[in-house]
Order: sequence, then C-alpha cells, then structure tokens
Amino acid sequence: MIATSLAGDYPLLNLFWTIAEIFLWVLWIFLLIRVLDDVFRDDSLSGGAKAAWAILVVLLPFLGIFIYLIVRGKGMGERSLKQAQKQEEQLRSYIRETAGSTPGAEGGTGGTGGHVEELAKLAELKNRGDITEQEYQQAKAKVLS
Repeated sequence: MIATSLAGDYPLLNLFWTIAEIFLWVLWIFLLIRVLDDVFRDDSLSGGAKAAWAILVVLLPFLGIFIYLIVRGKGMGERSLKQAQKQEEQLRSYIRETAGSTPGAEGGTGGTGGHVEELAKLAELKNRGDITEQEYQQAKAKVLS
C-alpha cells in the first residue's frame, strides 16, 4: 500500500528527468576531472596559468569547462596522444633493456643457471603481455646463443 502511494507521487516523466539530471552531473564530473588532469599535466602552461584555469573551472563550473574546451580542447587530444606514446616508448625501452641483458655477457654467473633465469623472466614478460611473441622469440634466441 505504501509503495502504491509513492509511485503515484512520482510520475514517470519526473523519473526520466531525474535520470537525465544524474547523467549530466556524472558527465560534468568526468569532464571536470579530465580538464583538471589536462591542466596539471601540460608542461607548456606556467604555474599562474594552471592556477587561473583551475580557479575558473572550479568557481564557474559549467562555463569554465566550456571555455576551456573551446580554447584548449584541440590540444587535449594531442597532449594525451603524446603522453601515451611516451609511456609506450618507455615500456619498450625497459623491455629491450631487460630482455637484452644476459648474466654471462656482464660477467655474471653464466652457465645454464643464468639462462634458465633469463628464460623464466622472458616467459613471465610474454605471459603478462609486456612483450609480443616475436620479441619473445628474438630474446629467447639471443639468450640461448
């Protein structure tokens, strides 16, 4: 009986508007986080410019985000792509460094014990998806030679 009276007090159209409002708030919070992340990761902005953008976005929430997207929106994607490429290159260089060093070449223990450890490390990198099958085969051939 209580559920029936509650349903009558809140029509279906009001439910749709409530869902739309929640969606817009979540979207705005996502954009706010994305904009603040972009502001503080951009090395070309000075500290004062970063503070000014942060204050504008926080004090004038909707207008500040729209202004930021209009003024600096195109560069957001470029900066994000550059950051992803930088991280990818760092990962690749780390993998090459790790897979390229063998204990026998550096005056380590050498022998089969060192080879087994290196092969185990390579297999772990491949299983985690850090290196491709081709990179694994190349590094394995280098260790075994």
